Amino acid sequence: MTSSGRYPLLLTVRGRPMQHGWWGREETARDKFRRWVGEYGGILSARVILADEDVGDELAGWPDCR
Repeated sequence: MTSSGRYPLLLTVRGRPMQHGWWGREETARDKFRRWVGEYGGILSARVILADEDVGDELAGWPDCR
């Protein structure tokens, strides 16, 4: 997996990676996060995670399981 940005976004279903993307701007990544939750949020066991690769933190997760 290669990155082209600081903000990776990952969609998993039943713990398996289904889709991923990388964005250079946090605003763009957060917008995509909201879109993915809207598109895939109805799938049982779906999880969407947005992270900050430079800091190593999870910025957002759906559903919020923290």
